[in-house]
Amino acid sequence: MSPIKLKRSVQPMPKISVLIPCYYNEKNIPVTAKTLIANEKLFTEDVTFEYVMVDDGSQDNTYEELLKFQKQYPDKVKVVKLARNFGSFNAILAGMTYATGDCNVFIAADLQDPPELIPQMYDYWAKGIKLVIANRADREESFFQKLFSNTYHNLIRKFALNNVPKGGFDLVLFDRQLKDQIVKMDESNTNVLYLLTWLGYDYVNIPYTRRAREIGVSRWTLSKKIKMFVDSFVAFSFLPIRMISIGGLVVGLCAILYALYIIFAKMTNLIQLEGWTTMMVVFLFVSAFQMISIGILGEYLWRSLDASRKRPNFVVDEVKEVKS
Repeated sequence: MSPIKLKRSVQPMPKISVLIPCYYNEKNIPVTAKTLIANEKLFTEDVTFEYVMVDDGSQDNTYEELLKFQKQYPDKVKVVKLARNFGSFNAILAGMTYATGDCNVFIAADLQDPPELIPQMYDYWAKGIKLVIANRADREESFFQKLFSNTYHNLIRKFALNNVPKGGFDLVLFDRQLKDQIVKMDESNTNVLYLLTWLGYDYVNIPYTRRAREIGVSRWTLSKKIKMFVDSFVAFSFLPIRMISIGGLVVGLCAILYALYIIFAKMTNLIQLEGWTTMMVVFLFVSAFQMISIGILGEYLWRSLDASRKRPNFVVDEVKEVKS
């Protein structure tokens, strides 16, 4: 009888999908591409890479630069072109949808977040950690940029997601399991990165200093920052609704106390009351509270309506797949 030959199982090489949303980054792409390719040398030879580059409706030559990158490395670069600008978080979601790696890394195209941290983050993932966050311990930015960012993240930590690291984060590595859960949720008007922490997995935190932008001009405008601020609170916290209830109770209590004061003053002739002025002050105060309340309720209601429409978070115009 001939001996039985056992087949040796071949372990597949781990693949890292690097997700990069691009918006008016034509000057960044050549530098970013070169840096990311050079960064591969910091990994062991068994690790493979997939770069999912998402053009978020740029009106410059970003898409053309991405195609040049893919032409140089057709076996590892995938280009997803969206039909228009859907916003950075929806572009990240598009990248997640087309990523096929065992783990995924999100990094901005301007390289303000250091890609040299990715090998350290990958080592944690290889040990079984499904979420690895590089948080901004400091940043090379202006005083007002730091003030806005720190205020935003402190409020998020206090009132919405208390497990978000101090300073927030952009550079993050996460397992395919987390990626699939986020894609399945397909949530609108939210912060996709903070959804990763909302899932509740334990994570490792690596602090770093965020660099100043060296190439191009940031398109992260004040209006987009305000929208992110509102979206984050509405998506992860019921605090605004609770504040309406508390505010209503406070206004009601003040009204009762004021009414008792009016009755007492009328009965004792303590002071001479002028009806028009008094009524106008009360009317303006209550009206302002009502308008703010309606605005907060409107934010929640609009998001419920937007979700019920089931419109896609992004529309893909064209996909240039990896050529195997």
